[in-house]
Amino acid sequence: MPSTTVQKSKKPSSTSSSKDTEVEEPPKKTKLTKSSLKGKIPKGLDVTVDTPSGKMVLLDVWLSYKNEPTLEIRNVLMEYYLQLVRYTAERVHQKLPSEVDVDDLYSAGLFGLMQAIDAYDLQRGFKFETYCTQRVRGAIYDELRAMDWVPRLVRSRSTKVDRARKSIEMETGERATDEQIIEQLEVDNSEYEKIERDSRPVMMTSLNRKAYDSDSSKEVQEIDVVRDKRQENPVLELQRKDLQLLLTKGLTRAERLIVVLYYYEEMTMKEIGLTLDLSESRVSQMHSSILARLKAQMQHRSKEF
Repeated sequence: MPSTTVQKSKKPSSTSSSKDTEVEEPPKKTKLTKSSLKGKIPKGLDVTVDTPSGKMVLLDVWLSYKNEPTLEIRNVLMEYYLQLVRYTAERVHQKLPSEVDVDDLYSAGLFGLMQAIDAYDLQRGFKFETYCTQRVRGAIYDELRAMDWVPRLVRSRSTKVDRARKSIEMETGERATDEQIIEQLEVDNSEYEKIERDSRPVMMTSLNRKAYDSDSSKEVQEIDVVRDKRQENPVLELQRKDLQLLLTKGLTRAERLIVVLYYYEEMTMKEIGLTLDLSESRVSQMHSSILARLKAQMQHRSKEF
């Protein structure tokens, strides 16, 4: 009997049947060179600046930073463009109240400069100064909004009211009334009152801000000119003494004491009588006589006052 050979079928290998998963590699970043800019080299980058490795052309510094960003190269660019931040901060500060410190605006503008350096694209061909100024100004405005404790909606409504008021005054030549402003804004009375109430919040001020210019090198601050109501005004004190001498002039010693003790020391008639060894009725009688004489004297000398 012939033997039968049975061949076992091989199971397909899972590794051979499944397709190999292809992993896409991230595209390599094209290295920037002068030739890759295709003739769109921004203007003003042909100057020489100092770097930790020596003097370099500003364009080469930019190419080096865009190809391999390092902290040292960014600091070189920051130092070169610091003047833009100072200029922009001073321009914005001119339109702000005096209590806003220009150094705070300058610090906020530095963050805008760093963001501008990282986001600047050399291949677009425009100057960095044009792009940087907008980013620095935006960073300063963001800082001002963060410092402002009044909501932006309230500021916006107050601005609309001011614009409407100025528009009416320019057309009529007279001071705008509340009714005219309400008609111009097309709002009701309750909403207008709310806008006016919100636009006049409790103001905060700093005692360290400059009060006014002085001839000396040291500026006069608000804390230097705060009125101290606990101290007596020397001018008023002198006027008070002069008036006292004028009123008591021509009176006897007893009459002068009655006036001084009653009006300046605020003693009663009984206390004055005990002091001068007189009866209370006698002090009252002398007081009435003194007032009549002083009244006639004051009327006679009214032109001097």
